[in-house]
Amino acid sequence: MSRVGKQPIIIPDGVEVNIENEIVKVKGPKGELMVKLIKNVFVEMVDKEIRVKIADETDGKQLALWGLFRSLINNLVVGVTEGFIKELEINGIGFKAEVRGNILVLNVGFSHPVNFEIPEGIKIEVKANVIAISGIDKHLVGETAAIIRKIKKPEPYKGKGIKYMDEVIVRKVGKTAGKTE
Repeated sequence: MSRVGKQPIIIPDGVEVNIENEIVKVKGPKGELMVKLIKNVFVEMVDKEIRVKIADETDGKQLALWGLFRSLINNLVVGVTEGFIKELEINGIGFKAEVRGNILVLNVGFSHPVNFEIPEGIKIEVKANVIAISGIDKHLVGETAAIIRKIKKPEPYKGKGIKYMDEVIVRKVGKTAGKTE
């Protein structure tokens, strides 16, 4: 049995859940999100709880989907109530970022500034050397953070580049000049 799939999702006050035609819509104070179910995965509402079920609890693929869809629906509920945040840190001399309207401008060691268009539904704030990416869709927030990080990945010698706040860069030892025995 799926340990994650068995757990019910508690619906907080101010959140509206609508299940129809294999689509789960969740509406809350921060916005509205939805997920489309696939066959053999069923969702039911009991009082203030959402329960996810599958057709065959002995099938391994359905067990995996059970936990997956429970997590996806839980992310919808968390997203419309609290939202999600990913923070990136810029390291390097002269490296900086700023938001100009709907564009994130990055100066990260190239001969030109890199312009990144902020997707719909994402809010980006820059304070000193930290880029805070927030939104209600967990997938979109994570994907946006990954694309921004990919612009200038941190290098292992000096650690220059864009990295996640909690990411640990494994450092390499540089060359030693003039070593003789």
